[in-house]
Amino acid sequence: MKLRNTFFHSFVLVMALAALSLPVVAQDLPARGDDSGRPSKNGRTEGTIDGTDIIITYGRPNIKGRTIWGELVGYGQVWRTGANEATVIWFSRDVTIQGQKLSAGVYSLWTVPAKEEWTVIFNSQAAVWGRPYRYASSDVLRVKVKPTKLAEHVESLDFVIEGSKVMLRWENLGVPIQVASAN
Repeated sequence: MKLRNTFFHSFVLVMALAALSLPVVAQDLPARGDDSGRPSKNGRTEGTIDGTDIIITYGRPNIKGRTIWGELVGYGQVWRTGANEATVIWFSRDVTIQGQKLSAGVYSLWTVPAKEEWTVIFNSQAAVWGRPYRYASSDVLRVKVKPTKLAEHVESLDFVIEGSKVMLRWENLGVPIQVASAN
């Protein structure tokens, strides 16, 4: 009986330590609202780049025959990079974004689209509504990226993790964001 008791206590201790060592992602990511009545459904992308776990939650607007770039999403204006609540990105470890250091954690993700070059903004205010942008004092990092033409048409905005990049895709445009481990 003593051996069984020792095994049980050891098992409980190992499980408790394992649980404490896991990142507390569910508590870190702000919840998105119920999308059942929304035309733009919630999206979630998860993946790993260079040993860093990444989760992105966002609203997925559809094109619906509209002109997106320069009209629905204006050039030179801060965009919530999705619909409804601000897009949120979580990194399990310190990373570099386009070569610039960003600490592990949760950020809202904003962009300033332009024809030739976009600004990508990581902001410490994660649980916020997507418009208007009034959080500049909480910007943690701003980087420049060059959009690319996509071979395929993407009706609903999405994010994918491709190799060493987080890629925003919508309509005929891809916006690659280079990510690497900072360690």
